[in-house]
Amino acid sequence: MYRMYKDNISVPKQWHVLACGNEEALAVAKACNFDFIRAEGFVFSHVADEGFTDANAGQLLRYRRNIDAEHIQIFTDIKKKHSAHAITNDISLKETAKAAEFFRSDGIIITGASTGCEANVDDVESLVGETELPLIIGSGITAENLNKYWNIADAAIVGSHFKENGNWRGALSEVKVQAFMNKVNGFRNQF
Repeated sequence: MYRMYKDNISVPKQWHVLACGNEEALAVAKACNFDFIRAEGFVFSHVADEGFTDANAGQLLRYRRNIDAEHIQIFTDIKKKHSAHAITNDISLKETAKAAEFFRSDGIIITGASTGCEANVDDVESLVGETELPLIIGSGITAENLNKYWNIADAAIVGSHFKENGNWRGALSEVKVQAFMNKVNGFRNQF
């Protein structure tokens, strides 16, 4: 299955292991020659639905170097979904993004409160020009709201919108993927 995927799809490939399995994601990405991982808990600790998550930027970067995987980019969630951020309430989204940039993140992921919930447009706009890193929408992007993010985000990770009934557990809907990509291509053709 992986070989078919790798040989026939020319988009960037990523791996993500839930509950902050960042080192595991890097190992898989290296073994499969993927382009990037999505890392949780990179900067600033938080309390997630899985429990307490300690920041791991330094440890993860050392691990990436030790396994000779520095070619694999690390895109990092900040103030991630499914989490409480009371312990870092005095640290703004902007300062969190700057910390991720300082610790050599390759991209900033901004999400809504939970899977399928869209990111706050004002939050995304507040980061435009504040970091050199790409701003990536990490949840809640749909064909219907894509226009709100098109000019302020650099990329998006789309998951549950592509599933039947918008449920992340559902089967992938080719119709929904095609409708979304038609919208994307329409925006691309405007420029």
